[in-house]
Amino acid sequence: MNAGRQHQTEAILRGRSAPGSPSAWSATTAFLWRSLRHAKSQSFDFVLEVVVSPVLMLLIFTVLFGGAVAGSTEAYIPYLLPGVLVLTVVPMTVYSGTSICSDIAKGVYNRFRTMPFWQPASVLGLVVADGLRYVVALLAAFGAGLLLGFRPEGGMAGAVLSMLFIVLFAFSASWIFSAIGVMAARPETVSGSSMIVVYPLLFASNILVDSATMPPWIGRIVDWNPVSVAVSAARGLMAGTASASVVAAGIGVCLLFVAVFAPLTFYLYLTKKQ
Repeated sequence: MNAGRQHQTEAILRGRSAPGSPSAWSATTAFLWRSLRHAKSQSFDFVLEVVVSPVLMLLIFTVLFGGAVAGSTEAYIPYLLPGVLVLTVVPMTVYSGTSICSDIAKGVYNRFRTMPFWQPASVLGLVVADGLRYVVALLAAFGAGLLLGFRPEGGMAGAVLSMLFIVLFAFSASWIFSAIGVMAARPETVSGSSMIVVYPLLFASNILVDSATMPPWIGRIVDWNPVSVAVSAARGLMAGTASASVVAAGIGVCLLFVAVFAPLTFYLYLTKKQ
């Protein structure tokens, strides 16, 4: 193997052959590693965003709303925790868009376009790397929930399936903001415009309260909210009561997001002119 590589290197240096382009897999892995190294260089911000913030969010909502909604924090947390897990990771999906926009604004995009590799890898590696952010945040919030007395009725298997589904939902939603990141002129524009959409969807959902307690017309709107669909699937998996239709609806939303926005992101990225 080493002799073959040495022979290939010597041939390249002598001008007899051109270096081969990396495969799609190796190019994506390289950009995945690049994104992880970037997160490591900002470890303090990373800990604040994906560990401290989710735990504080769970504590605040449990203490403030537990008595009013369910009579006690112990009665409220089985309903609240799966929703808070979704509430934790969905805003993080905006980072995919801001990171892509930052590369474009800094001119890194232009350098990537001149290199002989599978160009979608620069986007795909970044989006996949953000999965680490989702996993750490989910584990932090779930661990805090266990300390507060939460016990998943579906067992640990149900809890794992629920969190895997939430990661899938976050991955699919990140493509929406990736497309916005390619089109936006500045990273600040991505975060500002995205949050205008994200937070109304999050709080006009069944994360904190059951839609059955709302006026009928509002309840119907909340039930059709994609965030509510995802929360219902996550909550059902966590409790071990999820029906096939609820899980299928949640997975269907994820597949729809990926099918529409992933190709759109790649198209916009590959045809973008600087």
